[in-house]
Amino acid sequence: MELCDKSAAELAQMLRKQETSSRSITESVLRRIKEKETGINAFITILEEEALKQADEADARFQKGRPKSLIDGIPVAIKDNLCTKGIKTTCASKILKDYIPPYNATAVQKVIDHGAVLVGKTNLDEFAMGSSTENSIFGPTRNPVNTNCVPGGSSGGSAAAVRAGEAILAIGSDTGGSIRQPAAFCGVTGIKPTYGRVSRYGLIAYASSLDQVGAIGKTAEDCALLLNSICGHDRQDSTSINSEVPDFTVNLKKGVKGIKIGLPKEYFVKGLDPRIKNAVMNAAELMEKQGATIVEVSLPHTKYAVSAYYIIATSEASSNLARFDGVKYGFRKTDKDANLIDMYETTRGEGFGKEVKRRIMLGTYVLSAGYYDAYYLKAQKVRTLIQKDFNTVFKTVDCLFSPVSPVLPFAIGEKTKDPLKMYLVDIYTVSLNLTGLPGLSLKCGTADDLPIGLQITGRPMDEETLLRVGYTFEHIT
Repeated sequence: MELCDKSAAELAQMLRKQETSSRSITESVLRRIKEKETGINAFITILEEEALKQADEADARFQKGRPKSLIDGIPVAIKDNLCTKGIKTTCASKILKDYIPPYNATAVQKVIDHGAVLVGKTNLDEFAMGSSTENSIFGPTRNPVNTNCVPGGSSGGSAAAVRAGEAILAIGSDTGGSIRQPAAFCGVTGIKPTYGRVSRYGLIAYASSLDQVGAIGKTAEDCALLLNSICGHDRQDSTSINSEVPDFTVNLKKGVKGIKIGLPKEYFVKGLDPRIKNAVMNAAELMEKQGATIVEVSLPHTKYAVSAYYIIATSEASSNLARFDGVKYGFRKTDKDANLIDMYETTRGEGFGKEVKRRIMLGTYVLSAGYYDAYYLKAQKVRTLIQKDFNTVFKTVDCLFSPVSPVLPFAIGEKTKDPLKMYLVDIYTVSLNLTGLPGLSLKCGTADDLPIGLQITGRPMDEETLLRVGYTFEHIT
């Protein structure tokens, strides 16, 4: 097995035992990028020279017996909507294709401070708006499991890079499932932490009340290692939670005896691929054999989640993306004799892609006079009802099992002409963004040689239970 195919946890132990070096790991990753990248297109920017320099610095620390953390010397990929100082941050959009930030996002700075090796910036749906990583000016990313299929989105580049061995760990963002769904489609593990657990400072906003930075790795243990480095309070983010961050690796091996797992009956209805249902139910049965208790629960407002989500998300997007007007930074398109309004129109008309413009227009309509109360205000009330559903359920169970997606990874181009079908792929994931709850996605089976994803949902600030259950499942399967 090549070094790039090993988990972060395995490599961290090898580094400490001096059985390998950060440079060897990084060179293995870079070789894999050269072998696979043409057919996958996981990266927008590859940082070969910088990565090798950082790897050598990590090796010098190991030689002195002073590693910074468990991810010191481990190659990490960064989704290209997180600001990186001196390195292009494009959001996969023409309007930002040459933008170079003067600062690092907090999550990026933290992985640097913990000694990680940055190997590149990964592809995504433009401004993280999509479920397939097809909405990118740099072309679609392909699923390494089957390159005819999408890798999921919007963090498809990050998930594909980890699956292909083009990175050991990756940071993504999750607004409606954009870490969990690509992790499921690519057969890796991804976690969206509790809203506020990881700083959003330097994450280019899509929908501020829904966006969350999270981790993708080969295993739950890998995700725990990365979370240890990126979580924590940040005064630069007003939504950052000021609470102590546990060591997410401590309780991984405690097993699931005594844990109560809920199965929401509304998640196992018509429209769900029966093979996915069977895989999730089998996962629950395996946990029951390990000592967990399985109970059926109800989340009665689930059917309204997608509608409420897309009203709120597009409304916030229309506001957040107003800043991209050709005046302050980024792409500008104007004719010699054009006035200011013409410049705005031509810049935004050419700078934004079709899906981004669709969501801006939807959001602007929803927020317009006469429609605010009918749509946006009502969606926020539904959001509260969904939150109450989860609060009630978590009085009796410790976590929930559900599918990540109602469908298997679909073919590239299959859903691009029908936005509604694409939006419905998010039916099981958006509720966690509306409520701010943590969610873990991991592989629980296959169908047609494609991965099936299991979603584990937990109480606020209880990522430890999700990772513990996920670790147990991965080890017994």
